[in-house]
Amino acid sequence: MSATTADTHVFDVREDNFEAEVLQASLTTPILVDFWATWCGPCKTLGPMLEKLAAEFNGGFRLAKVDVDKSQQLAAMFGIRSIPTVMLVKDGQIVDGFAGALPEGQIREFLTRHVQPQEGDGQDTLQATPESPEDAINRIQQAMAAEPDNTELRLDLALALMRAGQADAAEAELTSLPANLATDARAVRLRSQLDLARALKGAPSLPELQQRIQADGSDWAARDLLGVRLLLEGDAIAGLEQFLAILEKARDWNEGQAKKRLLAAFATLDDAELVGRYRRRMASLLF
Repeated sequence: MSATTADTHVFDVREDNFEAEVLQASLTTPILVDFWATWCGPCKTLGPMLEKLAAEFNGGFRLAKVDVDKSQQLAAMFGIRSIPTVMLVKDGQIVDGFAGALPEGQIREFLTRHVQPQEGDGQDTLQATPESPEDAINRIQQAMAAEPDNTELRLDLALALMRAGQADAAEAELTSLPANLATDARAVRLRSQLDLARALKGAPSLPELQQRIQADGSDWAARDLLGVRLLLEGDAIAGLEQFLAILEKARDWNEGQAKKRLLAAFATLDDAELVGRYRRRMASLLF
């Protein structure tokens, strides 16, 4: 990206200009606030990624950088316990956030839930190049080598391994987490994903499952496994629809497994609106 593009969409903020540059400014443009520090290894990975996305979104949001060492009161006011921590401010309110150096693809998904890229002006148009799970694993392993005492990177690695389909390796990393991270919301979500992944051991491929359902729409076992595959491969809505189809037509199949799958799926998703919508649909079929 050009220096001009970076200057336009990325800026530093401290206590004396936070209200004007973040809270007031967010009434017209969403502000992504990045709490970081110069000594923080994951921040060095996340920061450039956020700046790249800010340029790519071309004014869809602006990136406010808060050095927690220089702005300790701001960090305390927002209850920052670890860095990097990122919060999205819209209309003067914090609407969402995340902690840790997430992979680019996951950050992109986070952003697109709340903001939209603006049309470019013909300068420095950037192509969307989401980070692959394998690239994320390599990046995190390099960060771990540089910061062997940063235990949060183990959780980041476990998540990346799961996204790459390496469930056993992800589970090993998850098991090795210290107690303070074992109860992290991301770790809890990963455990639910691993529980679902176990159901796919030895399961037919996606095309095979789809063919089975085309041949017999009442093949509940195939529909169940298809739902799990779709969910874990990132198509949450399609996966949830498979479980709802079973719940509607055969709610008692396999001791009510469709309901159990839905509840497990809800635990893996961080889209509150999507989860709420499907919880209501599940309830309408049960009651």
